[in-house]
Amino acid sequence: MSRIVIDPITRIEGHLRIEADIQNGKVENAYSSGTMVRLLEEILKGRDPRDAWAFVGRVCGVCTSVHSLASCRAVEDALGITIPPNAEMVRNLMFCTQYMHDHVVHFYHLHAMDWVDVVDSLKADPKKTSEIAQSISSYPKSSPGYFSDLQKRVKKFVESGQLGIFANGYWGHAAYKLPSEINLIGLAHYLEALEWQKEIVKIHTIFGGKNPHPNFLVGGMACSIGIDDVSAINAERLAYVQQLLYQARDFINQVYIPDLLAIAPYYLDWGGIGGGLGNYLVYGDLPDNGYSDTASYRFPAGAILNKDLSKVYEVDLRSDSEVQEFISNSWYTYAGGDSVGLHPWKGETKLNYTGPKPPYEHLDVEQKYSFLKTPRWKGNAMEVGPLARVLVGYARGKEEFKAAVDSVLSVLKVPAAALFSTLGRTAARAIESQIIANWAIDFYDKLIQNIKNGDTRMADMEKFDPKKWPAKATGVGHTEAPRGALGHWIVIEDSKIANYQLVVPTTWNASPRDAKGQMSAYESALLQTPIANPEQPLEILRTIHSFDPCLACAVHLYDENGKHLSRVKVL
Repeated sequence: MSRIVIDPITRIEGHLRIEADIQNGKVENAYSSGTMVRLLEEILKGRDPRDAWAFVGRVCGVCTSVHSLASCRAVEDALGITIPPNAEMVRNLMFCTQYMHDHVVHFYHLHAMDWVDVVDSLKADPKKTSEIAQSISSYPKSSPGYFSDLQKRVKKFVESGQLGIFANGYWGHAAYKLPSEINLIGLAHYLEALEWQKEIVKIHTIFGGKNPHPNFLVGGMACSIGIDDVSAINAERLAYVQQLLYQARDFINQVYIPDLLAIAPYYLDWGGIGGGLGNYLVYGDLPDNGYSDTASYRFPAGAILNKDLSKVYEVDLRSDSEVQEFISNSWYTYAGGDSVGLHPWKGETKLNYTGPKPPYEHLDVEQKYSFLKTPRWKGNAMEVGPLARVLVGYARGKEEFKAAVDSVLSVLKVPAAALFSTLGRTAARAIESQIIANWAIDFYDKLIQNIKNGDTRMADMEKFDPKKWPAKATGVGHTEAPRGALGHWIVIEDSKIANYQLVVPTTWNASPRDAKGQMSAYESALLQTPIANPEQPLEILRTIHSFDPCLACAVHLYDENGKHLSRVKVL
C-alpha cells in the first residue's frame, strides 16, 4: 500500500489537502485536511449584530452573498423581524443569480477539465464538431468556422508551450474518454462561460451595489424602488434584470445542459463511483411567503439516511441534539474536553494547533489533522449540496425535481441509483441550475406585480433600534448555499454579539473523522475509487471537485522551511 498526497487541491476556493492510501489500483483509505484558519467567529464577538453580515460576507470571494443572507436572517430571527415581500423577492433573485453563476462557473472552469481533454481537442474535425453541436442544441455559436478558429487559437498556445490557464493538466491521461469533437465543444463553452458569467452578476450590482459581496440590510434590503427615479431601482434597471435572467436561462438550457448530456454517456461508469455516505442533509430555502414559513420553501428541508428515498426526516436547527460540532480530530479545543459535541449556540472556536509545520510528508491522522471541525446531524455524518437538495426534493415529490431528474435519467438510460455517485453529484448541479433559472423568473414576476400593486417597501426598520431589543436573544439564519446547507447561529447579549458560529457546507463535507471513526463525505466518497496512475490522480480530483470545495480565509504565511513570515490582520 502506498500513500499519495495532493496538496494543494487546485481549481477550488481555499486550501485543501487530500491524502489517500492506494492498494491494487484503488483508494483504500482517505483523509481530508483543511489547512487554513478562518476564526471570523472570534472577530465578531462584541460587535453590533447589525454589522455581522458585512464581516461574514467576506469569509469567501466565491460564496459572495450567501453568508450575508444567512447572517441577516440570524439577526432577524433573534429579534423577531419580518422583512417586506419586495425584500424577500430581491433576496431570492440575488440567491438565484448566485446559483446560476456559481454552478456554471464550477462546471466549466473548475470541474470540466476533469472530464475534458483540452489538448486532445486539437485533433477534432471542426465540421464534425459543428454537426454534433447543432444536433444537441440550438445555441447559435456552432458553425464549422467558429470551431476551426478556436482550434487554431489553442494550437498556438500548445505549440508555444504556454498553455496559460490550461497548464499542468493531466492531458492524455487514460481516464479521459471523450471524442476529440466533444472535447472541442467543452473547450469552446469553457471560454463562452467566461464571457457569460461577468454579465449575470450585474443583477447583484443592481440590487446590492457590487459583486462580490453585495450589500444587505438587517430588516430588508439596502436599495429603494422608484420607477421613475434615476438613483433608485427604476423601470430601466428592472427591465435589465429581466433581460439578464432570460439570457441566463438560455445559456443554461442551450449550453450547460446539452454539454452535460453529451459528456455523461462516456462516463456512465462514474455513476457507480464516489457515492460515499448515502446520508443527505438540506436546511431548505427560497421562501415564497417569508423565512418563517418553511412550507413555502422552493428547496424543501429534510434529511435522508442510507440512500432511503422513501423516508425524509424533519430537521430542527434549534435542537441541541440535532446539529453538533465535534473536534476530536480538529485543531481546536473545548472547555468541556475534546469528546463533547456542541450545538452552535454553545459553540466555541479556540485554536489548539498541534500539527506539523509545513512542509511535512504526511499528516498524523491518529491525532488532530484539520482546521475544520466535524459537524454531525443526530450523530450522523451527512453530505450537503446539490445532490442532497435534488434528492430531498425528489423524495418529497416536488414536481420540478421529479420532472427534471426523470428526464436526465431517461436520456442517460440509467437507474435512479446512479444519482448516488460522482456523476450524480455533477448532474444534480445542472438539474437544479435549470430549475432555479425558471424560479428566478417567477420571483421577478412576483416582484413586478407587487410593485404594480403599489407596494414599494424594501425594509422594516421598526426593530432596528437596539433600545427595542431584549437583554438576550438567540437566532439561527440558514440558507442553501450553492455548495450546501449553511447555518449561522447568533447569541446577542446587551445589544452585542456574545457568540457567533458558522457551520458552512464544506465543513460538513470536508471535515475529518469524528471520535467514532466516522468519515465525512469527501473521505467516504473516495473509497474504492480506481486510480490508473498514482502520479496523476485525476480520478481523485473528479470526485473532490464534484463537491465544489470552498475553504476560505487563511491567516498565516510560511516560507518553504515552515518559518512564519507574516500574519494577515483582519479589521
